[in-house]
Amino acid sequence: MTRTDTSFIDLSDDQLVAAVKRLAATERRATAALIQSLMEFDTRRLYLGAGCSSLFTYCTQVLHLAEGAAYNRIEAARAARRCPPISEALEDGSVTLTAVRLLAPHLTAENHREVLVSARHKAKAEIERLVASLHPKPAVPAVIRKLPEPRRAAQEASVTTPVIPIAQPPELVIALAAAPSPRPSVTPLAPERYKVQLTISRETHDKLRRVQALARHTIPSGDLAEIFDRALTLLLRELERRRCAETPSPRSSRLATDGSRHVPAAVKREVWRRDDGQCAFVGTDGRCAERGFLEFHHVQPHAAGGIATAANIQLRCRAHNGYEASRFFGSETPDRVREARSEYGASQPGVGATGLADAAFG
Repeated sequence: MTRTDTSFIDLSDDQLVAAVKRLAATERRATAALIQSLMEFDTRRLYLGAGCSSLFTYCTQVLHLAEGAAYNRIEAARAARRCPPISEALEDGSVTLTAVRLLAPHLTAENHREVLVSARHKAKAEIERLVASLHPKPAVPAVIRKLPEPRRAAQEASVTTPVIPIAQPPELVIALAAAPSPRPSVTPLAPERYKVQLTISRETHDKLRRVQALARHTIPSGDLAEIFDRALTLLLRELERRRCAETPSPRSSRLATDGSRHVPAAVKREVWRRDDGQCAFVGTDGRCAERGFLEFHHVQPHAAGGIATAANIQLRCRAHNGYEASRFFGSETPDRVREARSEYGASQPGVGATGLADAAFG
């Protein structure tokens, strides 16, 4: 580990938190200053005298920035030249370089202040939705195409794969898997429309064709988007039934009993609705936003006499469930954390060393 003026290992928890925040703010200020300097550097075209044909070449070959980092900073610099508030937004951390790069083509003298306010502290997916609202795209046709065989993929990369159009173009593209393909993606086209792209196996393709055939009475066009929506609706209903005991006709549920870890279905439903399907842990900087790997957590642990009532049960993500268990039972002291640094990655994340976290779903 490289040593600096301050040894982070010797800092207390509060000191380390303060140091991380201070360094992040310093990095933002340095990035904003670099953006401003690149604006002037680009205006004077000083990269030419350095033997580079473009600012991008200068950033990658002389400044040794990664290509993505150079591209983001150049786009931000040129956008900030047109819309000066961008520099301030980058410095205070209200927008990121990625957000500026995505928004830059759609910023004008008239809209940039309003758009920057809308983009404050937004994640990339939210920025993409904002871009879609600024520049809506038309719906894409639904297609099913067979990808080239793995051995022929490289040879046929330049050959256009035949596309089979489907009636009633919805916003879905499905490729039949036969070779490695890009990662699945969900891209906003407009505020209320998305393009979904993924690769499926032959078995899934055959199931899709069978569903299209069997559903002709209710979906005559074989509309992939409608099939996709109905399938997700059924899957969501099943997952909500299994995970949070959701049902349109709930039956009377037995109450929680002392000594039992079982969480009654009525309690699961009430807790899930109350916590809005989100981790309810509140830290020093706000509530955890995680919605995946959720577990039903005993505020007063079951091992300490806590019972499964709605007042004593809250949703926790796996990491915070384990964190609170280890904090309550004292399984992770500062000394243990320091010892664990050398063996980081050997254990499952978010699971307390005592094994007393309250997993709910399995």
